[in-house]
Amino acid sequence: MITHLRGKLIEKNPTNIVIECQGIGYEVNISLHTFSLIKDEESITIFTHLQVKEDSHTLYGFKEKSEREVFRQLLSVSGIGASTARMMFSSLSPSQVIEAISSEDADTIQSVKGIGKKTAQRVILDLKDKIKTTATESGETITKSYNTHKEEALSALETLGYQRKQSEKIINRICNNNPQANVEDIIKLALKNL
Repeated sequence: MITHLRGKLIEKNPTNIVIECQGIGYEVNISLHTFSLIKDEESITIFTHLQVKEDSHTLYGFKEKSEREVFRQLLSVSGIGASTARMMFSSLSPSQVIEAISSEDADTIQSVKGIGKKTAQRVILDLKDKIKTTATESGETITKSYNTHKEEALSALETLGYQRKQSEKIINRICNNNPQANVEDIIKLALKNL
């Protein structure tokens, strides 16, 4: 199996990239999350998952190992294929997917195009226990602090008199773009957008 590619970034699109390694160009399918993490750098390392079918060999690429691990776990769920799993990471960050599964938040999972209520519940049922192990093994500890920061910022904005729904949308966008942001940063950025 091909576990990663290191080479020259030849082409970059929102759905795929081309990496040249030793004179061979590999087309790698990516999510929007990975696309946002890839800078216009000449040399790149991408973690991969090779899907082998009767009629095709398809490479999926991830900038972070944690995204690849969650992607592989999603593939183990009946009704979730590679394109649906990739769509999940185009709508949500890996930490949001982990958080949604851990907290049994079916609505968040269902918000992904192509995932219905039953599939969302199956994802939670099948992966709830596995995802916690993956999160700790991959060092994905952002989730809890990210969620705490989000809640604290939301609470602070409510205290200042802003409506929860409007604040929540803005805070979610800020947290998606800056997962490492602390409470103070989130509040400052939110106040600029309210």
